[in-house]
Amino acid sequence: MRMVLAAEAGDTTARNLTITLFLVFVAATLAITIWASRQTKTATDFYAGGRSFSGFQNGMAIGGDYMSAASFLGIAGIIALYGYDGFLYSIGFLVAWLVALLLVAELLRNSGRYTMADVLAFRMRQRPVRTAAAASTITVSIFYLLAQMVGAGALVALLLGIRPGTTFLGMDADTAKVATIILVGALMIIYVTVGGMKGTTYVQIVKAFLLMGGALVMTLLVLAKYKFNLSSLLGDAAASSGKGNAFLEPGLRYGVEVAGNATQTFYNKMDLLSLGIALVLGTAGLPHILIRFYTVPTAKAARKSVLWAIGIIGTFYLLTLALGFGAAALVGGEAITAQDKAGNTAAPQLAEVLGVDFLGGDLGGAALLAIIAAVAFATILAVVAGLTLASSSSIAHDFYANVIKNGQTSERQEVRVARLSALVIGAVSILLSIYAQNLNVAFLVALAFAVAASGNLPAILYSLFWRRFNTSGAVWAIYGGLLSAVLLVFFSPVVSGQPTSMFPDHDWQWFPLSNPGLLSIPFGFLCGWLGTVISKESDEEKYAELEVRALTGAGAH
Repeated sequence: MRMVLAAEAGDTTARNLTITLFLVFVAATLAITIWASRQTKTATDFYAGGRSFSGFQNGMAIGGDYMSAASFLGIAGIIALYGYDGFLYSIGFLVAWLVALLLVAELLRNSGRYTMADVLAFRMRQRPVRTAAAASTITVSIFYLLAQMVGAGALVALLLGIRPGTTFLGMDADTAKVATIILVGALMIIYVTVGGMKGTTYVQIVKAFLLMGGALVMTLLVLAKYKFNLSSLLGDAAASSGKGNAFLEPGLRYGVEVAGNATQTFYNKMDLLSLGIALVLGTAGLPHILIRFYTVPTAKAARKSVLWAIGIIGTFYLLTLALGFGAAALVGGEAITAQDKAGNTAAPQLAEVLGVDFLGGDLGGAALLAIIAAVAFATILAVVAGLTLASSSSIAHDFYANVIKNGQTSERQEVRVARLSALVIGAVSILLSIYAQNLNVAFLVALAFAVAASGNLPAILYSLFWRRFNTSGAVWAIYGGLLSAVLLVFFSPVVSGQPTSMFPDHDWQWFPLSNPGLLSIPFGFLCGWLGTVISKESDEEKYAELEVRALTGAGAH
């Protein structure tokens, strides 16, 4: 009886600490947003933060944008459950930044103003290209938004101790998740509509500091627990995982060799290759990352911001290695999966164990758990704000100003439409997230990466580097890559036909891979090439002008 009462007291303490820290963070970020709103007077301020951020500030903000809940919770969890194979995500996400640095960052900063479509439409017919780019931006962003907000609902219910059969403030677990999704959605709408890019950027910088600080403290505590002996840590992790040495070797989750089934073994290896391609190429096509290059004053600052981002993100993903293996060793695979089958709670569970060991008793565990929970909240809020801004910017600048109004609109009207768009996108995301609570969050994130790499990247690279590229090619590339990625995932085992599918009771799968990147990305490039060669349209003078702008920054806004 005493143990039960102590556990309940510990739960209440953790709950109160979590709520308090969450409210403190929300109050602080709202204060930043209101301050930023006073500095937001023009369209450039709203979309690009007045191009006033330094390379370091923008690098921190990019890190804040990129290190989502999927990175912090998902990667630590997948390493904790699958060891070596889980770290492949960290490597893929990090290497992706080299593609962004070498091929996209500087050229995009020099060539555009506010959105990805500015570059694509520069030497082509505005309406069809901007419409396609806006459709792709919104599709990628909404899938990302769903992943973050569904994750927020599950995480909050878990950390507040709301489980099936329990209540909090009179709400059951399902109602509490819905309330959390609505709260997160309302906050992101406020951040974007009130603060614009300046407010969102400062929130992301604060969040990046919090996330790096939290991950670093947990990593040091894990290493201190093992007296900085990595061999002991890995040995304990392998032993606690229940999988032995296989935990430290490739092939536990990806590229699995199936004895006596050469076909399935081949598909497993191709799936690994497909995942790698999508992760590495997806980043350079993510709309909410691309618009960050417009917030700096020069191309040099754009390059610096990517270098800072690589350093920050690279350090963070190295820390996830310690967090993942630390969770496997100190929490154990069984305890992690008992709490969450996908392993998304591995990092918070590790925080609780470390708090008990180093800060003393249940109160110490509750305190560190509450801090890491607040960091997770910060992560989700910052990322959804960045995604909403990317979507609303595309609707207002690309679709409203340049398609509907044909460029005949004032900056004030454009910003008003962007704010209204943020409200609508936020409402749609909240509604879809409420009905999507049972969907696989990893599936939503992987789909966003696949769509970005399949639809956006071919059009961007062709536009920057191929003289012959034209309007038809851009439209074919975007729609071809977008539709092929979505259709292949829909007919894959991720959606139906497997016990772990979104719809396990149905079976319409025929595509054998879980990630479509291996086919949809080349198909996007093929569509762009085919659309270009069957059209006679060509504007070599405009390409020459774009080339000069991209390489020198001459004429860039």
